[in-house]
Amino acid sequence: MCLTLGADLRYASESAVFCSAGISNGLTSSELGATYLLPRAIGTANAAEILLTGRKIDATEALRVGLVSHVVPDADIVDYALDTAEEMTKLSCFGVMMTKQTMWANLEINSLAAAIELENRNQLLAGYTGNLDEAIAAFREKRPAVYKE
Repeated sequence: MCLTLGADLRYASESAVFCSAGISNGLTSSELGATYLLPRAIGTANAAEILLTGRKIDATEALRVGLVSHVVPDADIVDYALDTAEEMTKLSCFGVMMTKQTMWANLEINSLAAAIELENRNQLLAGYTGNLDEAIAAFREKRPAVYKE
């Protein structure tokens, strides 16, 4: 489960099972940031149940609680993940990077106003990449955008 929590996008094959094995093996469930990441991903009630009991959850339950965003047939999981990654490579690298950084930073920020201020700063920075101009040109020319950064 800890590897899953370290991923930006989380998909599960239909046969996937998740658990916090440490607590079931005489240790704790506090490893590799699980007690930090899991409550943020699925809420404290669901996180506490998994972390404190060691209960295994299947892919359907993982989807229900928000641990994963999609459940895919076992034979298709790798292709699904690779297709998603390929789609992301067509986006602005700068935009994806800054969105990820801002999302995590705003989990720790103390107000909506501060979050919006950080987002506004990043939009201004992104404006200097020329990618918006490329997106507009691509739209007008009915072609895929080709971002440089």
